[in-house]
Amino acid sequence: MITTKPKFGLIASVVSLAIVLLTAGCGSKPVDAPFEEQLREQLELAENGALITIPAGTFEFDRSLSLKADGITLRGQGMDQSILSFKNQIAGAEGLTVTGDDFVIEDLAIEDTIGDALKINEGTNIVIRRVRTEWTNGPDVENGAYGIYPVQTTNVLIEGNVAIGASDAGIYVGQSRQVIVRHNRAEYNVAGIEIENTIGADVYMNVADHNTGGILVFNMPGIPQRGHSTRVFNNDVRANNTANFAAPGTAVSGVPAGSGILVNSNDRVEIFDNRLADNATGNILISSYFSANYAGQRKLAAEFDPYPEEIMIYDNEFSGGGENPGADYLVNLKNQLFGIDGTFPDVIWDGIINPEKDQTRAPICLQNGDAQLLTVDAGNEFANAGIYISAEECSISKLAPISLDGIAL
Repeated sequence: MITTKPKFGLIASVVSLAIVLLTAGCGSKPVDAPFEEQLREQLELAENGALITIPAGTFEFDRSLSLKADGITLRGQGMDQSILSFKNQIAGAEGLTVTGDDFVIEDLAIEDTIGDALKINEGTNIVIRRVRTEWTNGPDVENGAYGIYPVQTTNVLIEGNVAIGASDAGIYVGQSRQVIVRHNRAEYNVAGIEIENTIGADVYMNVADHNTGGILVFNMPGIPQRGHSTRVFNNDVRANNTANFAAPGTAVSGVPAGSGILVNSNDRVEIFDNRLADNATGNILISSYFSANYAGQRKLAAEFDPYPEEIMIYDNEFSGGGENPGADYLVNLKNQLFGIDGTFPDVIWDGIINPEKDQTRAPICLQNGDAQLLTVDAGNEFANAGIYISAEECSISKLAPISLDGIAL
């Protein structure tokens, strides 16, 4: 009788191979998987406190990436070295969406997304450093709306970034508190840098050039938080004359090309020590929502305060600008007041004052050498447009610098 011994070695090998295959199919990606798949899984399965690194290279994604965890650091090798490209994106509203506290993203680029490039929603202690967002085909209404887009966040540092080609705002901070935006470059966006419905922001040492509008400080209706207390200082705001390419009906679609710094319906805004040059509508524009809604983009919410108040402008350097306004009604007004070859003054105000306030005093404090303030009297169809001269001294107190508890500056 011939007997055979069980081939336990062979059976064990088969079982081990099956376990490996099952693990690879339902767990982490194998190390030889494309980096795009590895990164997607790292983001989706990230545990609190993880460091996720991106090597040098250009990595292609056809759908959005998302991260939901706290204490994550996402780090590339440089904004021109580690590139997340979405030029073939077919699904998802953003490039990368993040929800979480204590988040740091640095040294990478996000290119050519269908919608917003980097959206961070509802987080505390957020650092966005040396990130480039860009639509590489140049200004186009089909580009995504926002480049860098933290919203409903607290304690936010945005520094050393580059934003190019957004059809709304290159760097946008919305409905947030305690924000510093510094050392960034924004170009060829509709709005270079926009602070909207945000409480407490310092915007300084940035370069905003070749946008439709350089730096915007806005309040919009229908949003529970009303923004105030923003300082815009020591920035270079130059030649923001790119034709407006925003989608019709959006808030920024009414921004005239050639706007340097534009304040709309916001209170307690300080504008000082900036260098503004060659913004063809005007270097600084102050408007109420009524004026900004000239084209009828939106209906006014009943609870919304549309009037800008306590605007302080001092110690800025002005050069050029005001010679070619970016809206027909402003061209006509400029020609009527200053002649075809003339220019608008450096500061333009729509002249609309809260009817419950003192009508003899502008809500703007201008202490800027020989710079002049033009009121266009938009509330009366420009009937009394002219240089505004206040007989009273300014009495607006200055704002304190922003500090970010929990973030090393």
